[in-house]
Amino acid sequence: ERQRYPEETVNIIKSAFTGGLFGWLYGGLPAFRQARQAFIERSHGELFQNRADAVQSAHRAGLRSFIRYGWRWSWRVAAFVAIFNTVSTGLSVYRNKTTISNFASAGAFTGALFRMNLGLQGLAGGFVFGAVIGIPAGGLLMIMQKLAGETFHEKRNRERRELYEQKLAEWQSRLSVTEDIGQMESSTQGGLERARES
Repeated sequence: ERQRYPEETVNIIKSAFTGGLFGWLYGGLPAFRQARQAFIERSHGELFQNRADAVQSAHRAGLRSFIRYGWRWSWRVAAFVAIFNTVSTGLSVYRNKTTISNFASAGAFTGALFRMNLGLQGLAGGFVFGAVIGIPAGGLLMIMQKLAGETFHEKRNRERRELYEQKLAEWQSRLSVTEDIGQMESSTQGGLERARES
């Protein structure tokens, strides 16, 4: 009704994108250094046209590794963050309040989902690990919201109230225009009747 995506959806997309960037850096930077160093160690006997050619070849090897290993971490972190935020936001919207238990549940679900391929023990371990990580993550998010001065729940209620008041004002203005038109029609008809009588 506001002709835009809900703020929760936008926040999930933004956090998944940010998580993907951090994952890319986390996986790519060490891989870049290792690949560059390995290339330098392997290429002592190779002949290069000049020093710039040697440095360029080392950087290309590092860049290939940065892209390859950065991508592996990037999509995993982005998926983890997106699932975690989707579940925690869904619980917050459904329950109409934000609590630590929402984040613990989201962490447990996401951890179990990512470790499900390791069998029942992996599922249980992911569940516990996710719940343990979800509690401080949720606490941090709640503290950041309080420091911002307004929680998502309070902001959503304020925006709903403002939208209701705006629609009510529009409806009342339309109603007054309709009443004015009705008065004009009745005065016009009265003037026509008087003109016919005379």
